[in-house]
Amino acid sequence: MKLHVWLAGLAALVWCGFAHAATVGFETVSAPVAGDRPLKISIWYPSDAPEVSEPMGLETQAVARGGPIVGRGHPLVVISHGTGGSDTSHWDTAQALARAGFVVAAVAHTGDTYDDRSRALRIIERPKHLSVAIDYMTGAWRGHEAIDAGRIGAFGFSAGGFTVLAAIGGEPDMSKVDRHCAVHPHFYECQMLRMLPRQPTAQTVPAHDPRIRAGVIAAPALGYAFTPQGLAAVKVPVQLWRAEWDTVLPQPYYAEAVRRTLPKPPESHVVPGADHFDFMPACGAAMAKAAPSICGDGVFDRVAFHAAFNAEIVRFFRKTLG
Repeated sequence: MKLHVWLAGLAALVWCGFAHAATVGFETVSAPVAGDRPLKISIWYPSDAPEVSEPMGLETQAVARGGPIVGRGHPLVVISHGTGGSDTSHWDTAQALARAGFVVAAVAHTGDTYDDRSRALRIIERPKHLSVAIDYMTGAWRGHEAIDAGRIGAFGFSAGGFTVLAAIGGEPDMSKVDRHCAVHPHFYECQMLRMLPRQPTAQTVPAHDPRIRAGVIAAPALGYAFTPQGLAAVKVPVQLWRAEWDTVLPQPYYAEAVRRTLPKPPESHVVPGADHFDFMPACGAAMAKAAPSICGDGVFDRVAFHAAFNAEIVRFFRKTLG
C-alpha cells in the first residue's frame, strides 16, 4: 500500500505534455577508443519504422532495428550501468526516453560487464567511457545531425551512479574505500576487493565532461568517498534516487551520503519498499531463472514502479535540458 500511494502521488506530478515518438529505433555500434578496445554502445532513438520483438540476451524488446531517425534537435542521454551489467541493463528507461524524443546511448563499460570482470575494480576509468560515447554520438554516428549537442544528460545506476557523479565534476577520495572496508568488510565492494585482484591503472582522477548538463543518479556506489570538497565542482542539476531497503549499498553510506554532501540539494527520491536491483527493469522468466538475485522476490511491484520512475526521469531531463 505504501508503494502504491507513493506511485500515485508521483504519477500525478509527471508532466505529460511532451510529444511521443511513434516507434523506437535501435542499433548497436562500436566506438573507437585510442589505445584500447572499441567501446560497445547501444542506441535508442525516435523513429517511424515498425517495431519487431527481438531477443536481447535473456530478455526481449520491441524496436525498429536500424530504422530511420525522425526529427531534429533531440537531446542526448548517455547511460552507465552497474558493475557486471551491460549496455542493455536499462533498456526500459532508454525506450521511455526515446519515445519522449531523446536519443539514448548506453555504454558497455569495458572490463566491467556480465561476461568480463577484468577491470571491475578500475571504476575511476569509467567516466571517460561516457565522454567517448558523447564524442561518437555527436560526431561519427550516422544520426549525429539529429542531436542537439548542447542538450546532454547522463543516467547511472550503482557503479554507474558513481560514474555519472564523477563525470559531472565529482572527485572521489579513493583512499576512503580501504578505511570503509576495514569497518564494513561484508559490504559489497569490500567483498569485491577480496575476490578480485587489484588492477593497476595510470588514472587517478576521473574524466569530467562539462557537456553533461544534468544527471540522474540511482543508488550510487562509493558515495562515502565523495567529500564536500570532492563534490564542490558539481554545478549541474541532479536527480538522486535511493531504495528504502537497499541491501547491497545500505544507508547512510551511499545515496544518503551523496545527498548530504552535494553543494546544491538534489531532487531526491526515496522509493518505499524497494531494494537495490529494483532500479533495473522487471525480469522476464528466463532472466528470473538465470539471475534470481537481481530479479526480486515478486513482492515489490517493479513494473508499476518503473512506469513512474521512467516518467520522472523523462520529466527531469525535459526540465533541465530545455
